[in-house]
Amino acid sequence: MQPRNMSMSGVVDLAAVKAAQEAKAKAEQARAQSAREGGAGAISPADLVIDVDEAGFERDVLQRSAEVPVVIDFWAEWCEPCKQLSPVLERLAVEYNGRFLLAKVDVDANQMLMQQFGIQGIPAVFAVVAGQALPLFQGAAGEAQIRQTLDQLVQVGEQRFGLTGLTVDPEAEPGGAPEASERPAGPYDGLLEAAVQALDSGDLSGAVQAYKNVLNEDPGNEEAKLGLAQAELLQRVQGVDPQQVRRDAADKPADVQAQIAAADLDLVGGHVEDAFGRLIETVQRTVGDDRDTVRMRLLELFEVVGPDDPRVIAARRALARALF
Repeated sequence: MQPRNMSMSGVVDLAAVKAAQEAKAKAEQARAQSAREGGAGAISPADLVIDVDEAGFERDVLQRSAEVPVVIDFWAEWCEPCKQLSPVLERLAVEYNGRFLLAKVDVDANQMLMQQFGIQGIPAVFAVVAGQALPLFQGAAGEAQIRQTLDQLVQVGEQRFGLTGLTVDPEAEPGGAPEASERPAGPYDGLLEAAVQALDSGDLSGAVQAYKNVLNEDPGNEEAKLGLAQAELLQRVQGVDPQQVRRDAADKPADVQAQIAAADLDLVGGHVEDAFGRLIETVQRTVGDDRDTVRMRLLELFEVVGPDDPRVIAARRALARALF
C-alpha cells in the first residue's frame, strides 16, 4: 500500500476554525493548569516512546496532546512493514528531543481504537494535536518523507496551538518526572472556560461576550484576543448566502462591505491568501474611513490565522506597501 499523506498547510473552514479555537483554548488551559501545579518536569528520552492501550488512551494520548503533538503508530507483531517503520519512528522520537511523543498501539489488542480511527490496514500513523486527530500516512514510508511530515506536524503544533514540546533530560530516570503541587486557579480561567463552553454549545454570541469580558480586565490576554477574532468570524459568516456574497463582491468591486464579506468567506473556506489579497487590493483603491475599515478587518483576519503564520507575515508586508 502506498503512503497516503495528509496536507498540513493550514486549511481553514468553518468547522475547522471552531474546532481549532476550542482545541487551542483547552490546550492553553491545560498548560496553564500544569504550570500552576509546578509543571510536569523533565522526562527521560525513554519516556518519548510509550505503549498505549484503550484504557489509557485518554490519559496518555488525548490529555498529553495538550502539551505536545502525539504521533500514534498502529502496528501488529505479524506486520512485516511495521517492523521496518516502527524502529524509524522510535529513533526519530528520540532525535526530535521532545517535539513529539510517540504512542504505539498494538491493533490486535486494541481493536476498538483501530475501528475508531477508521484504519483499513497497517502500518498506519496518525497524530493528535490538542485533542484533534490528524491522519499522517498509511503504509511503508521512507525516512525523508517521514521527517517532512513530522516537521509539518511540529510546525502546526507550535504555530496553531503553542505546543512547544516536552523537556527532555538524558539524566532523568524513566517515568520519574516530579509530581506536581497544587496552586490556585488563574484569574481568567473561569471566563475562558465559559467561552469554550459557549462555542461547544453553538452560542457564538456568548463566546464573543466571554472573550470580551476577559479583555475588559486584561487587554493583553493573547488567548482571549485570538478567541474573540475567531468567534466573531464564525458569527459573521453564520447564516450568510455564500453565492450571493460572491456575486455582490464580483459585481461591486468598489463596495467595501461586499469585499469584506467575501474575504470572510474566503478565509473560512481555506483560501487564506485570497482573503488577504482581496482586502489588500481594496486598501489600495480606497481612502479615508473606507480604507481604515478594510485595514482593521484585515488585522482581525491576521489574528484568526495567527501572527507567526508565513501567510500573515507576507500579507503584513504587502499591507505596509499598500498603505505607504
